[in-house]
Amino acid sequence: MQLLQLLIGGVAQGCIYGLIALGFVLIYKATETVSFAQGDLMMVGAFGGLLTMTLLGFPFWLAVLASVLGMAAFGIVVERLVIRPILGQPAFSIVMLTIGVGYVLRGVITMIPNIGTDTHSLAVPYAGEVFNLGGLVLAAEQLVVIGVTAVLCGLLFAMFRYSKLGIAMQASSQNQLAAYYMGIPVKRLNGLVWGLASGVAAIAGLLLAPITFVHANMGFIGLKAFPAAVVGGFGSLPGAIVGGLVIGIVEALSGFYLPEGFKDIAPYIVVLLMLVLKPNGLFGEKLRKKV
Repeated sequence: MQLLQLLIGGVAQGCIYGLIALGFVLIYKATETVSFAQGDLMMVGAFGGLLTMTLLGFPFWLAVLASVLGMAAFGIVVERLVIRPILGQPAFSIVMLTIGVGYVLRGVITMIPNIGTDTHSLAVPYAGEVFNLGGLVLAAEQLVVIGVTAVLCGLLFAMFRYSKLGIAMQASSQNQLAAYYMGIPVKRLNGLVWGLASGVAAIAGLLLAPITFVHANMGFIGLKAFPAAVVGGFGSLPGAIVGGLVIGIVEALSGFYLPEGFKDIAPYIVVLLMLVLKPNGLFGEKLRKKV
């Protein structure tokens, strides 16, 4: 029973990692660049939900909708004004730019008086609820995280499988030049991908907020979501979720069974082992070049 309790907690935490890793993979597939601003976009989304509830008086579900849509629009703006002008430059330049975007977002939030430097709790309607199933104690926060992640994965699967927008995104991710010649608006799609990744990051932040509270440094969790993307395969959307679950479960088990301190390094040990045994990740594609 104790092991099952740990696994459920690890799955819930892994779902958060997986949602952030989805943003890494979406942006990488669309633009072949890595955005290290995903964790801070998640943090801004959580603060967006907090401010719409406390300052504007929105009910929880309306605040969630406003925060996700607002972050999606913000992601499109960031791509258009900051990322698009330097596409085609060395990948290192774009990576450093995304790191800079993350630091700017964190600094702006910190400068908000009485908000950015404090730790806040997000008043969710299911806070503190616990379900006891034959000795197995399940927190409502964990069940909501798992349920929302499952629903969101289903919606994303349906979008990429059956909608014209999703099919166009897949075509653009495979070969942007060919997609452009076929009449697909590649630049517009890149902006939409950034918007989608930012919206997913906001959902992750709102799911995480009731568990770890809302604060300016909560975006550092993105450093553990990056190993999830590597483990699952950096070009695979299902791999991002599976990688997140692997990292979450390993972290939960190592935190309980291993000495103190192993919990923080366990995700990176898993990444090192994956890079040695299967460099492309669990669901990664093998890329070969003829010489």
